[in-house]
Amino acid sequence: MAAGGAADAQARFGHSVKGLLTEKVTSCGTDVIALTKQVLKGSRSAELLGQAARNMVMQEDAILHSEDSLRKMAIITTHLQYQQEAIQKNARQTFRTS
Repeated sequence: MAAGGAADAQARFGHSVKGLLTEKVTSCGTDVIALTKQVLKGSRSAELLGQAARNMVMQEDAILHSEDSLRKMAIITTHLQYQQEAIQKNARQTFRTS
């Protein structure tokens, strides 16, 4: 009877260990999945940061180009003002002599 009780206790212990082992494996699997998700999320964050940096460089180029265009337009405006003044001066002199 003692041998039967010992065998029974050993079987219960084996089932208990198997149950704990199964729980641990499940827990580790869940942790691996969570870690994988976090790594992928970090990778996606790095990708988004890289894209943001590229967009910023493109915007900087566009701003520099716009600034250059504004400078050129200011020069053209000044030249047009000189031409307008010259035309008005010439028109006044033409009307005075007529």
